[in-house]
Amino acid sequence: MTAALGLAAPASAHEAGDWLVRFGASVVDPKSDNGNLDLTALDGGVQQISVDDKTGVTFNFTYMYTKNIGVEVLAALPFEHDISVETLGEVGSVKHLPPTISLQYHFLPDSVFQPYAGIGVNYTRFFSESEKGVLVDPLGVTLDVDSSSFGLAAQLGFDYMVTDQWFLNFDLRYIDIDVDAKIREVPEINGTVNIDPVVYGIHLGYRF
Repeated sequence: MTAALGLAAPASAHEAGDWLVRFGASVVDPKSDNGNLDLTALDGGVQQISVDDKTGVTFNFTYMYTKNIGVEVLAALPFEHDISVETLGEVGSVKHLPPTISLQYHFLPDSVFQPYAGIGVNYTRFFSESEKGVLVDPLGVTLDVDSSSFGLAAQLGFDYMVTDQWFLNFDLRYIDIDVDAKIREVPEINGTVNIDPVVYGIHLGYRF
């Protein structure tokens, strides 16, 4: 593949009715300030929440309505993120699936290098919360995360055509993901986790 990139690939225009299928990996990199947890009831004050980054398998499908305009659906295998609190360390983890639908504009559909931009809507489904660290021993309490989040998503990316059908893809996204989290005990502790990640993806694609 590396050798092929050094050659002059033939231009392959996107046309109305084309399907672009991409498969690869993405890094979900949450913003640095992920929110606060009020531990005043436990004499802990307000503590900062942090969510770690994670790499996972992603794939997407784009249908070209015209040679410039396409609609893309992003899917992935589940991502699992660890959640930490400022002075408590790692307190739990949660898995999520982030399907996203975007309207794209492809600027140079007749070129070997084909950049595009998109804007859309994300639905993130959270599941499999688990407690870690001090929430297991000695407290033994329950971590609850809301089941879903809706938000806007934006993307920039490009396809590099290697042959008429095969291409390499790089994609950069911002996704608005916010979710309420609770540590259930007496008293109950509440906080909002603002994940709002930047997502970096690299994929191998095929045009039908």
